[in-house]
Amino acid sequence: MAKWARLAIGVGVMGLLLAAAALPSGLLAGFVATRVAIATTDLPVALAQPSVPQASRLYAADGKTLITTFADLNRTNVALDAVAPVMRQAMVAAEDTRFYQHGAVDVRSVLRAVVANGSSGQTEQGASTLTMQYVRNVLKTDPRATKEEQQAATADDFGRKIEEMRYAVAVEHAISKDEILSRYLNIVYFGAGAYGISAAAQTYFSTTPDKLTLPQAALIAGLVQSPDQYDPIHGDKAAAQSRRDYVLDSLAKAGDISAADATKAKSQPLGLKPSSVPNGCTAATPADSRFFCDYFVSWWQQQKAFGENAQQRLAALRDGGYRIVLSMDPKVQSTATDAATNVYGYGSSKALPIAAVQPGTGRVLALAVNRHYSLAKNPGGRDYPNTVDQLVAGGDSVTGYQAGSTFKLFTMLAALEAGYTLDTGFNAPAQLPTQWADSGPASCGGAYCPVNDNPSWMDGYRTMWTGFGRSVNTYFVWLEEHVGAAKAVEMAQRLGITFRAKADAERAKTDADDWGSFTLGVADTTPLDLANAYATIAADGTYCTPLPVKGITDASGTAVAAADPNCHRVVDPDIARAAVDAARCPVGQSGAYGQCDGGTAAQVSTMLDGRPVAGKTGSSEGNATESFVGFTPQAAVAGIAANPAHPADGVGAAVQVQVISAVTDVLKRALVGQPEKGFTAPSQSLAFGNRWNPAVP
Repeated sequence: MAKWARLAIGVGVMGLLLAAAALPSGLLAGFVATRVAIATTDLPVALAQPSVPQASRLYAADGKTLITTFADLNRTNVALDAVAPVMRQAMVAAEDTRFYQHGAVDVRSVLRAVVANGSSGQTEQGASTLTMQYVRNVLKTDPRATKEEQQAATADDFGRKIEEMRYAVAVEHAISKDEILSRYLNIVYFGAGAYGISAAAQTYFSTTPDKLTLPQAALIAGLVQSPDQYDPIHGDKAAAQSRRDYVLDSLAKAGDISAADATKAKSQPLGLKPSSVPNGCTAATPADSRFFCDYFVSWWQQQKAFGENAQQRLAALRDGGYRIVLSMDPKVQSTATDAATNVYGYGSSKALPIAAVQPGTGRVLALAVNRHYSLAKNPGGRDYPNTVDQLVAGGDSVTGYQAGSTFKLFTMLAALEAGYTLDTGFNAPAQLPTQWADSGPASCGGAYCPVNDNPSWMDGYRTMWTGFGRSVNTYFVWLEEHVGAAKAVEMAQRLGITFRAKADAERAKTDADDWGSFTLGVADTTPLDLANAYATIAADGTYCTPLPVKGITDASGTAVAAADPNCHRVVDPDIARAAVDAARCPVGQSGAYGQCDGGTAAQVSTMLDGRPVAGKTGSSEGNATESFVGFTPQAAVAGIAANPAHPADGVGAAVQVQVISAVTDVLKRALVGQPEKGFTAPSQSLAFGNRWNPAVP
């Protein structure tokens, strides 16, 4: 704007303000209010309903351990009473010493600035009160405004200044001085990427606003005038100290501190203790929480409570100021990571993804794998040890892994639901010709012909108890043949097994009746789906959608319902209890009726000191993968050893013992501090019915 234009506008403003200056001091505020103010209802939406972008913070299940933040701007609001009094005083001393004495507009300061700036043709003196600065900061950072509107909020002209005054007067009519100071402290930029007092305290001194000392508060308050110039981390330390000392003198002049206190504080070094706040999952700490963080973000993107689509939901996560407490138990997570890496190191092409779930809530306790969640380049063109593929929960290109005989659970549940009982017997042969046509390696005479892996131990008369305990393939294929493969497939889906592989999904949809090998676990799944399916029977047939959070509050502190468990019954309780009773057999226990006679993971009972436990092992064809699921009424854990990139590169049978130990170690850690809880026995009628037993006359 030209010099004469500035003077013309300045004369108009000066005329108004000279008239005001002639009034007694007691009438100044009223005069300005009536000449400059607008109705509170006419305030811009940004000022009437402030929406300041804030970082969302992600905590572990203890609600204290910060995992990471999600932010476009490093800002987290705090209440005024959570800011040290000396910090509040320093802010006023640095930016507007008469803040609590004058109105929204400090008339005398404006007069001085109009004269100085109008005569020079440039902005040489400021006249903004703290309230006016608050108005400017809100308008220039309003996420609902266009870039042009944000830029206009800081335009260097008198028109903008008058508008700022008008808005400031209206703001002071609407809210208290303390509330204005609180909002100002939370919105203003302090340099080094820190927006608001919480971020500033963390960035410069690794502390919280309530713990700031006098010299710390003075330094932070002094940054606002020129945050980049005075930034003591990346800018001029001497200039920052000089500015700090100026604020200390202003505090003494205002009577907030004594001259002696100011002198003493000025003698102290800056005492910087800079720290950065992690942002996003690749920066989450500890590092072993990053796959869990990734799963959380995927979950968040599916929640309608946070926006109409995934893009809006991610934007809400980055600027909505949510406080999110994960369901991840740090000790269980650490144990799971150790367990996985003890089986395969980070440098192995093989992997052991492990998931732990809480029955009855679906809350995920841990997700771990022997990989670094990182975008860093892998050596030698390999696809490990760095990856951001979700190897534990699945998603995108990760469809999961074959989990072998763990899928026998779904056939057993389908049979129990169809009226078969646990004592349903069959003289299981080493090889079983079936009704299903097949021309593959498992065929005989054009029929699907599965075999038992260990005929001398598996063949013979079996019931659901002994067939599940010894993992007898031919028994369960026979049972599936009588119940119907489609019913086993439907049961798996009911318990949360998602067919992510296109071929699996298509077969489940169009050819489930002929999927004779389904019960042997030929469909891909993930440790999380598998653990949650078994958690469903641990919870008496109540399925809960996997949930990575314990609680979420928005920026206002209001709880968000999306964090509540989403559960419903999918299996009759007695049927679930019957399946659990059979699942006691594989882990070396006898069940409620003492019908077990051997198990493929009998060492588990000893490892848990005889605590009631159930579970199932699984080996896919050719031992390409080895799996184990272990569970109690309080926790369910699953692990699947595989080569994620090359499924044909089998892990071998020998690793099964290690997988069992790894999963059991995690289960044991999840049960620490929890009372021993037994399983409820199924009804006798569901246990002993001899509904189908050719050996009984």
